[in-house]
Amino acid sequence: MKINGNQIGPGNVLQHKDSLWVAVKTDHVKPGKGGAFAQVELKNVFTGSKLNERFRSSETVERVRLEQKEHQYLYDSGDMLTFMDTENYEQIELQREFVGERAAFLQEGMEVKIESYEGKPISVSLPDQVVLEVTETEPTIKGQTASSSYKPATLGNGTRTMVPPFVTVGENIVIATEDGSYVKRAD
Repeated sequence: MKINGNQIGPGNVLQHKDSLWVAVKTDHVKPGKGGAFAQVELKNVFTGSKLNERFRSSETVERVRLEQKEHQYLYDSGDMLTFMDTENYEQIELQREFVGERAAFLQEGMEVKIESYEGKPISVSLPDQVVLEVTETEPTIKGQTASSSYKPATLGNGTRTMVPPFVTVGENIVIATEDGSYVKRAD
């Protein structure tokens, strides 16, 4: 689908220079002289390299539609993560580094969205939040609860995060999968 250069928005996937690029940031500029343009920061879907491009409003670019499918995380075997398509039960394996640091938050049976282009997986979207158990943290010191200082904690999946002073070992807490930060106590 062709779109004008000034219609490019963050998250759009474009066919540009014989590769797929995702628009990370867009800035619409109207100079005093000349026509308006969009300054777009692009990230290559396959290599991760970045590129800054100007698209005039009169130019057209090819916007790519990605196929989104629900998958269920099954297990990991070393560097490979196995997912199952929830519609046809086909299994696919992806490299752990493809998912990145967020792979630590994958839990058996977790529903994820896998975006693909022409059958090739491009990205994996995890749920926004997961519940994990605190396995190690410092004890609370009386009188320290009034300050907003956080303390380090180790979670059941081995990741470390900062938690409020009132959180203790054995408690379940909600963690944001985007950056691994504490959200709240689990119900």
